[in-house]
Amino acid sequence: MLICDAMTRDVRMVRPDQSIQEAARIMSECDVGVVPVAENDRLVGMLSDRDIAIRAVAGGQSPETKVRDVMSEDVKYCFEDDDINSVASNMADVQLHRLVVLNKDKRLVGIVALADIANCEGSEPAGKAVCGISEPAHA
Repeated sequence: MLICDAMTRDVRMVRPDQSIQEAARIMSECDVGVVPVAENDRLVGMLSDRDIAIRAVAGGQSPETKVRDVMSEDVKYCFEDDDINSVASNMADVQLHRLVVLNKDKRLVGIVALADIANCEGSEPAGKAVCGISEPAHA
């Protein structure tokens, strides 16, 4: 099965110049823990609820802090025609619960979470990914 068969296609994005409060509101409305960050029609980062909590709130930053100041710039991704089992394995290797999905032109077409993989392929590939994610981070 291909990752495009499991991914979520309707993905809300935020801009780097938006406040983290606006981004958190979007996350709440969509009931998600991460949103891609786009600028000039290109993916430039990812913002997670953990980024907001650890990099902003714990650091005493205000709700008006810009997304660009706390987002993760190193975006991990997969392609829409990748095999779902290899994506699950990759998620374990990079220790991420979610990956953005790109087309061959490197345009965002969706996002895939471990839950999506479990719903499509069952618990084995998702379970193996969780085990890899749970390992201590690589040095």
